[in-house]
Amino acid sequence: MQEYITLTRLLQGIRGAVADNFPVPVWVRAEIHELKMHNNGHCYLELVEKGSGRDLFSAKVQAVIWRSRRSLVEAAFYQGTGRRLEVGMTVLVLVRVQYSEVYGMSLSIEDIDPAFTLGEVELARQRTLERLRKEGMLDMNSTLPLPRLPRRFALITSETAAGYGDFMHHLYDNGYGFKFYTRLYQAPMQGPTAPGGIIAALDAVMADVEAGEVYDAVLLLRGGGAVADLVCFDDYDLAVNIAQFPLPVMVAVGHERDTHICDMVAARSVKTPTALADLIVNAFVEEDASLTALSDRLRSSVTLRLDGMRQRLEQTARRLGSGTEMRCRLERNRMDMLLMRMRKGVTLRSGNELNALNILWMRIRSGTALRLKAESGKLDMLELRVRKGDPVAMLRPGSAYVLRDRRPVESAADLTPGDRLDLLLRDGTARCLVESVNH
Repeated sequence: MQEYITLTRLLQGIRGAVADNFPVPVWVRAEIHELKMHNNGHCYLELVEKGSGRDLFSAKVQAVIWRSRRSLVEAAFYQGTGRRLEVGMTVLVLVRVQYSEVYGMSLSIEDIDPAFTLGEVELARQRTLERLRKEGMLDMNSTLPLPRLPRRFALITSETAAGYGDFMHHLYDNGYGFKFYTRLYQAPMQGPTAPGGIIAALDAVMADVEAGEVYDAVLLLRGGGAVADLVCFDDYDLAVNIAQFPLPVMVAVGHERDTHICDMVAARSVKTPTALADLIVNAFVEEDASLTALSDRLRSSVTLRLDGMRQRLEQTARRLGSGTEMRCRLERNRMDMLLMRMRKGVTLRSGNELNALNILWMRIRSGTALRLKAESGKLDMLELRVRKGDPVAMLRPGSAYVLRDRRPVESAADLTPGDRLDLLLRDGTARCLVESVNH
């Protein structure tokens, strides 16, 4: 029969070996894989060490921060790092190794070194930066053209964030009457879900742009918060999405002292949402001031030019005035002399023409008198001949010519009662009415 020991004795031996090898607390480097806050006030963790594969563990152990030390440990860690304990964080913990024959191996955490965590965070941040630099993404988004006067913005933030309200107030109540267009794409802005939520919001913006929406830039806004709340803006995947986004991304996540990786890959970064709103409004203010100054310079230049032209015109007018007055006097003298010559010529010509007319008139009068005398004699002779042949003159006393409608009546048979007749006598005419006709 083989020799054996009981399970209890075996486990007691293990407990003794653990106690002998780790009689005092030791510092252990590990990654927090699970983190649970129990109702009893204890904090239960699963600490791991990863192997060559991303999801493979080379070591794993349960740990606990007892309620009696939890508030002290967490407060000291937060004060030193500005962060809360969270899954995925690499920490340096002071642990007391415990072994129970029933519950197995466990670590009781008595302290956490904040300086180590800060170093690990910074180291991870530097590795992310170096990776982005090698992939050529640090300056990718900043090379996109940003309009000098951007007016249309896609806002990625939480609607309940204080920074969002401050930004909207400063942008729309700018005091200058400048008009802007904004559309909100909501996303969590802190915690482990923030990078994925912001990436989803960027995808939604891109879908709207492809559907016809127009934006000048995408604004990533977050107002204030603890340093630990901003660790999400050092996320590699989020930085890649911002760097490769086809529109300029402007970041204002409310931190005054630190610069995060998202700040570095964005087209533009300012400290707070309010500062970003002021930056946008000031671009319009400066442009308006520039246009006003340009208008003033143009008006001044035109005024000076017009004044100069007016002076030159006045000088020219004065020179022309003196020269024109002299020229007018000369021309007036020439006109007076010409008028005198014309008057003399007209007077002389008029006298000559008048003499010629008088002579012609005398000739006409003389010729006309002779012609009239000759024609008068002819008329007298003609009248004599006419009188000798006039039938009226040849009528005997008591005889008359009878006319009806200016035509001679040759027979009584041509007459009817009521006819009107004209009687031509030797010394006059008479009109009569036929009352009856006797044949």
